[in-house]
Amino acid sequence: MNPMSPPEQTVWFSESVRRHEPALRAFLSRRFSSLPDHDDLIQETYVRLLRVSDPARLVHAKAFLFTTARNVAIDHVRRARRTPVDSLDDAAETALLDPTPGAADVLDHAQRYEAMLSAVGTLPERCREVMLLRYVDGFTAQEIAAHLGLAAATVRVHLMKGVRDCGQFFREHGLLEVAATGEGER
Repeated sequence: MNPMSPPEQTVWFSESVRRHEPALRAFLSRRFSSLPDHDDLIQETYVRLLRVSDPARLVHAKAFLFTTARNVAIDHVRRARRTPVDSLDDAAETALLDPTPGAADVLDHAQRYEAMLSAVGTLPERCREVMLLRYVDGFTAQEIAAHLGLAAATVRVHLMKGVRDCGQFFREHGLLEVAATGEGER
């Protein structure tokens, strides 16, 4: 492995990465609109990308860039969910004035979200990407096919496999009740 010199790395970064920044910003804005500062996400993505020992060996730099940015954003979402926002006194006042969900609802939602991320994390990479585009970003199967350059039938296969495998993950971890196989029920 022969790492790039700093000038070579600068040229590679400019030609292979930086030119995708407008598309990356649009992607982050659409997919992670709730995160406050996309500039920070992009900078952290660039830092992670530049830590690769030999970036010239990345065959698909754009795909690696977008995957890294998605992972950075997911890390930010996870950290935000673990960080308490209000003190106990402020939370009590907010509950009286604001009809937002209670602590139990927020905790339940966070636990379900973490379980979903864990289940999706066990899927093969392409299947995971299709599932996230569908169920996190709300893309249709046709939009996913166009976005990833896949046939619509392939997207449907990934979705069926993803749903099946996630369901199995939930059953194995006691997160989904197994339907009674109804002896005597009709």
